[in-house]
Amino acid sequence: MGPSAGARRRVDAVHGASPLPERLRFYDGWATQYEQDVATLEYRAPALAAASLASAFPAPPAEARLLDVACGTGLVARELHRRGFRCLHGVDGSAGMLERARSTGLYRELRRCVLGPEPLPAPAEHYDAVTVVGALGEGQVPSSAVTELLRVTKPGGFVCMTTRSDPSNLRYKAKLEAALERLEAQGAWRKVLAQEVEHWERATTEQDSTQGTGYISGVIYIYQKCPMSPLEEG
Repeated sequence: MGPSAGARRRVDAVHGASPLPERLRFYDGWATQYEQDVATLEYRAPALAAASLASAFPAPPAEARLLDVACGTGLVARELHRRGFRCLHGVDGSAGMLERARSTGLYRELRRCVLGPEPLPAPAEHYDAVTVVGALGEGQVPSSAVTELLRVTKPGGFVCMTTRSDPSNLRYKAKLEAALERLEAQGAWRKVLAQEVEHWERATTEQDSTQGTGYISGVIYIYQKCPMSPLEEG
């Protein structure tokens, strides 16, 4: 069974260009239905991102301090916990989503933060890994915010990001990849993984469906911060 009309409408709404306060109110209201909606979409990003990060990680993950940016209801935390990560912190702009995330009991710390307009509430070089899954897209976190993800990551630490590859998000994806490549050219980090995934989630519109499959594609990026990042030197 595919996504309901209501689920399609709610997912499409968060990718629009509505003002930030309106979007946050929407997320607050969506929190109780969010996991049900993304389940009907067969949304695979949390599991795929967590598996990719765990594969890249050289040290026992239980000792690693990880920040889950735009943590939502805690879907990524569940997947990370299954793979041995125990020291999880989370931030999200929606109080409603944070309440649901808190109820999982998986996070040691949760704070409210709207990444983009606001910096992350963490000192520089604080985390062994940072994830942002499902929030890098048109109408969501701006691509310029990747420098904040890099700032709070320890030298040698990892940043794991995802975005969609459907037609409505291609302009954003191009801007994001330009920002990622620019930081790599500056010696701030190195690319570990850029993996395209065909069946990322069910498409909510026929135009976004990849070659009539009914699904959209997406991509997972993992970057490792260089020991002497120029952002820290400056």
